[in-house]
Amino acid sequence: MTPIAPPRITDPARFGRVAVLMGGTSAEREVSLDSGRNVLEALRARGIDAQAVDGIPALLGALLDKRFDRVFNILHGNKGGGEDGVLQGLLEALGVPYTGSGVLGSALGMDKIRTKQVWLSSGLPTPRYVRLAPGSDVHAAARELGLPVIVKPSCEGSSVGVSRVFDDAGLDAAVSLAARYPGELLMEQLVVGGEYTVGILDGVALPSIRIVPAGEYYDYHAKYQAEDTQYLCPGLDDAEAEREMQAQALAAFHAAGCTGWGRVDVMRDREGRNFLLEVNTAPGMTSHSLVPKAAGQVGIGFEELCWRVLETSLPQETGPA
Repeated sequence: MTPIAPPRITDPARFGRVAVLMGGTSAEREVSLDSGRNVLEALRARGIDAQAVDGIPALLGALLDKRFDRVFNILHGNKGGGEDGVLQGLLEALGVPYTGSGVLGSALGMDKIRTKQVWLSSGLPTPRYVRLAPGSDVHAAARELGLPVIVKPSCEGSSVGVSRVFDDAGLDAAVSLAARYPGELLMEQLVVGGEYTVGILDGVALPSIRIVPAGEYYDYHAKYQAEDTQYLCPGLDDAEAEREMQAQALAAFHAAGCTGWGRVDVMRDREGRNFLLEVNTAPGMTSHSLVPKAAGQVGIGFEELCWRVLETSLPQETGPA
């Protein structure tokens, strides 16, 4: 793994007044509030002048009143979340620095179908899929891919609206669940194997994590509520295989136009082949979240991680101060 450089600044006053943007109105509101509370506590513990802001309208009012100098974005999701490029466009227009990816990387990362198209054009591996437009014949799509498949909204995260379908009889219910959420639907070939994730921090891939839920799948419950999910870090015992997964994740992150920090989710089949699933541009920062676990593996505690993420809102040429 590429060594992680030391923090670029040491004086918390250099960050100015920081809005920790959380909550919002997306389907991932509760997870975002949990993440935001943790980030806020960590930044304050490091002496940073940070305040909580719930949602984009409240942030806009505060920025117009000149109450903040930069934004730590920990909104999750789209349609009122902060991962779909809308927030980033607003902040760019106002000239306010912020953490995470810009307009393009955020918008693309939120759309699983378009992310896959970019990855495939770059020669990166991702499971075969079918875009389900309104009125599509889902049974024909499943026959094309071959069961089992996964049906999910193209523009949601945190396993919201996701179903695994093993027979033709389960398809209609899966589509009905996914269709509760806005945007297109995606049917994807189910990869049988291990589930992994690779955190990205300031241009460096962190050690992979293999996720081993107590149940059959790493669903919403296993992600945010269960205490018996296992997280193995690094996820791969073979050093060469670990480097390959990290390199693919970093390439996928950059291909999608993402910057700063994030997380790339990967499936590894029983033959040892990796398949990229999605990129997350504002990953969770809860007690169950994965980027903090990976950062901890290389000696970066939660408070320092939050500091380093906030540093991504500063110009790259910023030196120690």
